[in-house]
Amino acid sequence: MRARFRPCIDLHEGQVKQIVGGTLDSDSEELRTNFVSERPPRWYAERYAEDELRGGHVIKLGPGNDEAAAEALAAFPGGLQVGGGIRADNAAKWLERGASHVIATSFLFDSDGRFLESNLDKLVTEVGRERLVIDLSCRRDGDGWRVAMNRWQTLTELPLSSASLDNLSSSCAEFLIHAADVEGKCEGVDRELVSLLGSWANTPVTYAGGARHLDDFRLVDEVGRGRVDLTIGSALDIFGGDGARYADCVAFHRGEIP
Repeated sequence: MRARFRPCIDLHEGQVKQIVGGTLDSDSEELRTNFVSERPPRWYAERYAEDELRGGHVIKLGPGNDEAAAEALAAFPGGLQVGGGIRADNAAKWLERGASHVIATSFLFDSDGRFLESNLDKLVTEVGRERLVIDLSCRRDGDGWRVAMNRWQTLTELPLSSASLDNLSSSCAEFLIHAADVEGKCEGVDRELVSLLGSWANTPVTYAGGARHLDDFRLVDEVGRGRVDLTIGSALDIFGGDGARYADCVAFHRGEIP
């Protein structure tokens, strides 16, 4: 097994952007944006389709992104997952629009961060576990991590641990995990978190957050025991970064470079 490259299309106010995850609060003036693309979402989706990079994710960060997300999905039917505002009453619609999977986060919790197993059951009934990705994006909490919702601003009651992964794995096809504390900072991956995911990995899992260059791919591959896939965002040249070349990530994904 080897870590695979899982590409992303992050949407904010209808545009492709790269944002420092910990600042993503619509009520705050502290939002830090690393990159705003002049290209439409379909440009990225078409690129991923050409390079046969299936399993990437389109994330709608707040309202005003439905049209942009639909555009990306239409450019790579069945090749991209979609998340952001996914609920039981709209999940099937996004599959019909071309998403391979829907990604659920905040719908699985109440406003106080309590996990709602009944809502998870509704999603599984609506789309089936094989089309559902559970987003357990998290923030540091003491010596561990706690799942965060509401664009990573609100800590929930759910710890990210082997036990919680075990409990949820029978209800989904994959997990998506952003390390929100390092997301968009290009200061390195959360090695401890990747190690936890790699030691568990009974279900496919994608890690995102902090990756700077191709060596981080090698690190995730090693520490994650080849069981953890990686998303690189802000450091990637197609997102205005200068740390990682998209072409190199594709080559690593294909096993063309060590």
